[in-house]
Amino acid sequence: MTDIKTTPTNFIKNIVNEHMQTNEFGGRVHTRFPPEPNGYLHIGHAKSICLNFGIAADYAGLCNMRFDDTNPSKEDVEYVESILSDVRWLGFDWEDRLFYASDYFEELYQYAVGLIKVGKAYVCDLDAEEMKEYRGTLTRPGIDSPYRRRSVEENLDLFRRMREGEFKDGERVLRAKIDMASPNLNMRDPVLYRIQHSTHHRTGDAWCIYPMYDYAHPLSDSLEKVTHSICTLEFEDHRPLYDWVLDALDAYHPLQIEFARLNLSHTVMSKRKLRQLVEGKYVSGWDDPRMPTISGLRRRGYTPGSIRDFCHRIGVAKANSFVDIALLEHCIREDLHIKARRVMAVLKPLRVVIENYPSDSVEMLEAEYNAENPELGSRQLPFSRVVYIERDDFMEEPPKKFFRLAPGREVRLKHAYIIKCQRVVKDEATGEVVELRCTYDPDTRSGMSGDARKVKGTLHWVSANHAVRAEVRLYEHLFLKEDPEADEDFKINVNPNSQEILSDCLLEPGMAGAAGGSRYQFLRQGYFVADPIDSQDGAPVFNRIVSLKDTWAKMQKGAGNK
Repeated sequence: MTDIKTTPTNFIKNIVNEHMQTNEFGGRVHTRFPPEPNGYLHIGHAKSICLNFGIAADYAGLCNMRFDDTNPSKEDVEYVESILSDVRWLGFDWEDRLFYASDYFEELYQYAVGLIKVGKAYVCDLDAEEMKEYRGTLTRPGIDSPYRRRSVEENLDLFRRMREGEFKDGERVLRAKIDMASPNLNMRDPVLYRIQHSTHHRTGDAWCIYPMYDYAHPLSDSLEKVTHSICTLEFEDHRPLYDWVLDALDAYHPLQIEFARLNLSHTVMSKRKLRQLVEGKYVSGWDDPRMPTISGLRRRGYTPGSIRDFCHRIGVAKANSFVDIALLEHCIREDLHIKARRVMAVLKPLRVVIENYPSDSVEMLEAEYNAENPELGSRQLPFSRVVYIERDDFMEEPPKKFFRLAPGREVRLKHAYIIKCQRVVKDEATGEVVELRCTYDPDTRSGMSGDARKVKGTLHWVSANHAVRAEVRLYEHLFLKEDPEADEDFKINVNPNSQEILSDCLLEPGMAGAAGGSRYQFLRQGYFVADPIDSQDGAPVFNRIVSLKDTWAKMQKGAGNK
C-alpha cells in the first residue's frame, strides 16, 4: 500500500511531509475550515473543505470546524446552519471540534490589552476617510496617526471605555503599532478592534467592540493548536500580519500556507456578489439550482462524490487559474453514468396514433433500467395505441441526415416496435402539426425474433393513457460570458435564458412517486433530479442536472490527438 505521507501530490503535502520528517509540531497535523457565517458556501469553499479535511485525514490528524463570526452586522444563524449542513453533506465530520471565534472574545480582548501594555497597540480617533489618507499608497508611505503617541495608561482607559459602550460606532478603533512606512499596506498600523453596536447571533449584546478578522484568525488558530493554517492566495499579503500578531504576543504559532482559489467559468465566486444575485431577484434564492452554492448544486442534483472528484481533479496550486465549468459537469456525468436509472420522458409531446394497433389493448414491455448496470433491475412499460414522442423527433421535410420520424419513414420505439409515419394531422387554423398517424410492425417487438430488422432511428416515448404529467426545468449557464467579472457590473452578463420551465411534460408511469433528490437519466435528454423542495407524490418536478453532451471529454480527446 502506498504511504500517502511519503508520496506528496501537491506543494502543501510537500511542506507537511517535511514537517513530519523534522518532527515540527511534534509530528501532529491539525487543520481547520474557518468560514465566515455571512452567506452560503459555494463550490470554491468545497475545494477548501476537501483540502483541509483531506490533509488531516491523510496524516491521521484532526480538522476543526470553526466559524470566524466577528462581524455581527452581516452574520446570521441561517448561514451557520446551512454551512454545517453543507460540510456534512460533502461527507466530512468535525466530530466534537465545532468552534466559533466568538468563543474566544474574552481571550482576544485580554490579548489586545497585553499588546497595549507592551506599547504595540493604541486607540486611534481618526475617522475612516482620515485613516485612508494617513495610510498612504503603494508608492507613498503612510503618516503616523496623531494618536499614535498616546500613553499606555490612556490607551488602556480608552479601550476599556470602548468595551463598556461609551463611544459611538466608528468613533474610535484599536490599531496595532507596526510600521506606517511598510511596503505592505496591511502592516501600516492595521485596525484590530472596531466599535459596532450590533447584536451578535451567539453573544447577544454582551459586546459592542469586535475584533477584525486579521486579528481574530491567527489567535483562534493559536488557541486551537492548529498546525497548518491553509488559506486562499488573497491572504498571502496578510501573512506578515498573521505572524506579527502571534510573535508580538509570544503565542503558539501555526504555519499559514496559501493556495490558489477556484475560479470557475460562467459564474462568480464571491459571497458578496452571490448575495447581490439573491437580493436582486436574479435567482430564486441561495439554493437556486443555477447558483454555484453547495446548496444550489445539491438541489440541482450534483452528488457529494462528484464534487469531491472535481476538487481532486483540479488539484492544489500556488498560482491562480481558470477552470472550465465543463469539468464539473463531466464529473457528475461520470458519477451518474452507471448509477442512474434510465427512464423515458417526453418534454415537448407530439401525439402519435398507431392505427393498426388494437384500441382496447395494453401491452406490458420489459425494459431494463441501465444496460450497463444490470443490478438496477428492470420495469414493465405499458404500450398502447396512442403514444407521445418528442416533437423535435419529427420533421415534415427532413434534411438528409435526419434519421428520426418523417412522412413515409420508419423508426423504432425504444423497448417496443418499429413504426411508420403514414399521415400528418395539422391544426386547420395555424398549420401546426398536432398528431401523427402511424402503423406498427407486430413482428418487430424488442427482444423477439423479428427484432433483427434494423432502422437508423430509435425514439423514446410514453403511453398516452399511462403517462405522468410533470414540470421539468432546464438550465443553462447563469452567465453568458466565460468571465462575467470582466465587466465592472458583472450582473449585465446574467443569462436571461438560464432557466426554461416546461409544464406539460410526460413521463413513464413509474415516475409518479419519484422521491425528492432521486436522480435519473432521461433517455436522450440528460440527467435529472426530482426537486427536493417542490416535488410532490404524483406531481413531480424535475431539474436537469446536466445534458448528455460531454464537452469536457470532447476537449480532452481533441487535445490528446494533437
